[in-house]
Amino acid sequence: MGGLEPNARTRIGRRFEELRRSGDLGLVAYLTAGDPSLEATRQIVLAASEAGADVVELGVPFSDPLADGPVIQRASERALKGGTTLRGVLDLVRVIREQSNVPLVLFSYFNPVLQFGLETFAACAQSAGADGTLITDLPPEDSSDYRMALRSRGLDTIFLAAPTTGEVRMRQIASVSSGFLYVISRTGVTGERDSLSDDLPALLRRARSTTTLPLAVGFGVSLPGHVSILGGLADAAVVGSALVAEVERASSADEAASNVAARVRLLKQAGIHGMSRREAAAAERGSET
Repeated sequence: MGGLEPNARTRIGRRFEELRRSGDLGLVAYLTAGDPSLEATRQIVLAASEAGADVVELGVPFSDPLADGPVIQRASERALKGGTTLRGVLDLVRVIREQSNVPLVLFSYFNPVLQFGLETFAACAQSAGADGTLITDLPPEDSSDYRMALRSRGLDTIFLAAPTTGEVRMRQIASVSSGFLYVISRTGVTGERDSLSDDLPALLRRARSTTTLPLAVGFGVSLPGHVSILGGLADAAVVGSALVAEVERASSADEAASNVAARVRLLKQAGIHGMSRREAAAAERGSET
């Protein structure tokens, strides 16, 4: 099998080991940093962590987010309009780390990182207290310098595997990944969906055959029922657009933090020891009222 063994010395590795022992599905919460402000993001991240998020991905806003659906695109636009930069996001990581031990992943397109400088970015990310990075548009075959810079600082490098990824390429992606392997549940961009793809179980079986790393499933995961289904297939669910939408609908940072925390609690509960489909459906109905 390809891929690096989960590193129990990192926060990400330790958290997934705890989840393995408990038998619970992990919850990875994505939030766009700087939406509606960096201070508000700090408050929302802490609320999400306290509500049960196992890992938090901090999205670095980018002007051309091709992999993202309209909800996250709008969040990036708001964050950029508010003056959020990669350096500001790194400063945010430092502030969060002073208040929380939740594993933090920097989720970015490659251009901001390249402009920042790979070595400088790696050093600043480590110093701030980040645990890993995910560059959504960086192919694994072009990532050697990036991986060397990040790994030398003890940071996990997470890569994406898609439904269209063949077996040979799946093994290649797994071989350069650490922390966890992010499995995209369906083709297209991020966004909430009513149901998961019928092809997802086969995709996860293929991914599982290539690596011992935890598998985290994202793109379209938004409901307790989705999380309940993933409990028997993957190691974590990644929820982004549903949480970012809660931020968008809120009229204040306090309301955004409260609403995100409530959604996280519902989703996390669905992954505890495999909540039944009936219980998950009831939780979904409750979230809609």
